[in-house]
Amino acid sequence: MAKPATNRPSTRIVPLRKGATLEMVRFTCPDTAQATLIAESFGIAVVDSDGIRELHERLIIETADSLSNGLGDKAMQIHLQRIVGAYVGSAHGAGQFYSRAVSEARDATAKSANDARDEDLDGPVGYDSAAQRKREFAADMGIQSHALRMAAEGAVAAYGQVIGEAWKPFDRPVENAGHSLDRKAAEAQLAALG
Repeated sequence: MAKPATNRPSTRIVPLRKGATLEMVRFTCPDTAQATLIAESFGIAVVDSDGIRELHERLIIETADSLSNGLGDKAMQIHLQRIVGAYVGSAHGAGQFYSRAVSEARDATAKSANDARDEDLDGPVGYDSAAQRKREFAADMGIQSHALRMAAEGAVAAYGQVIGEAWKPFDRPVENAGHSLDRKAAEAQLAALG
């Protein structure tokens, strides 16, 4: 005799939107040595990397101290998780923008090296070439992303001191994940109908 079919509850997989990590920031943003080289090569002011890091570390610790009477341990952890996440996300976004600026500067410089391309030749006397402007823009973005990296590193260090564990990004569920899947299924069904 055949066994009756059992209804198993379907397991629903909820896709997660991954947050930026400090490792991702370190991969995309210049470190102190590279930022110093950029600043010296382009005549840009050298930023106080250690000062930025220490200031942001102190800022987060002092913020936690001022909130300690009003927040419980879990509330403090959630609050600092969000604040540190904002610093890390900002630095990661700046690092990605810097990477694109470097790619554009390299492309423009390679094109300007080709003597047969009139549109890439230097501008009138007193004006920089397009390639030079792109290199200078990339250098500015490198210094900015480095400064934000230092702020993020300070915030992450402070989180570890206050909470007592390493910071990690909050991976939030993707909103309306089933909506797009339902829509795709409906489109496929309608296509099958002709």
